[in-house]
Amino acid sequence: MKFGKVPNPDNIDFTLPKDHPDTHTVFNKSFIGKTEFSIGCAKWNKQDLKGFYPRGTKDELVYYSTHFNSIELNATFYNLYPQEQFQKWYQKTPSNFKFYPKITKDISHYYELEEPSYPITELFLNNVIALKEKLGAIFLQMNEEFSPKDFLKLEDYINTWPKEIPLAIELRHTDWYNNPKVSHQLYQLYQENNISNIITDTAGRRDLLHMRLTNSKPFIRFVGSNHPSDFHRLDDWVDRIEYWIKQGLTSISFFIHQNIEEESVLLSSYFVKKLNHRLGLKLTVPKTLQDIQGQQQTLF
Repeated sequence: MKFGKVPNPDNIDFTLPKDHPDTHTVFNKSFIGKTEFSIGCAKWNKQDLKGFYPRGTKDELVYYSTHFNSIELNATFYNLYPQEQFQKWYQKTPSNFKFYPKITKDISHYYELEEPSYPITELFLNNVIALKEKLGAIFLQMNEEFSPKDFLKLEDYINTWPKEIPLAIELRHTDWYNNPKVSHQLYQLYQENNISNIITDTAGRRDLLHMRLTNSKPFIRFVGSNHPSDFHRLDDWVDRIEYWIKQGLTSISFFIHQNIEEESVLLSSYFVKKLNHRLGLKLTVPKTLQDIQGQQQTLF
């Protein structure tokens, strides 16, 4: 993932900003249940997650879903898969597994939410609902040229969205966030429609770390830099998540990317261990082949 990549991460201030002043308005103060965690990578294919799959693995998704409980499904950005494909993915994964499919690029990048994208959206949704209870949320990512001048297109699209299907949105044009009037209007639109305002933590675009939640189900995209600072950044996220849980966080979706994707599993393992220790959780810790081989050597 090259988005937000920088040549020298040592020069970046990776401090996690304080919450936006209005973030507190979305927490469910009366929530007393257990916060639901969805943690995963963006892809499950062997080419990207090298060093994760044992030799002879027959089905990568089946194996992946024994280590992770969710996937940020980027594959759907590039292809409009038929309903049968989603049914197959549904059948291959455990009952607690969640998919977060990215809306196809024809909708977000080619038509940019204009009228011709509506029938494609309907087809996309008719196919993806085959995931049933394993559908975490739909992920809409707009290109960097989609700016506040397109607000009405975004608003119209959101108004046609079926409210029973969770939606999370990532906007990349910086003017959505550096103009207080625009950002207030955007956040209000999201909050009124129960849309997750995606927070993206990446080295070269610190403006996307806006820390404004618009519902109690945050969606975080963490992009590592293949640098030692990645682990410290995850430590800060554990601190923030612990604070949010105390405020009434009902669920969190956290997806880990790396510029060299094969290290995503290593970071994910570190992150899950930290969460388990701090919060007393029992989330499955993803294991690399190195971990498994080390265990085998210990056993013998």
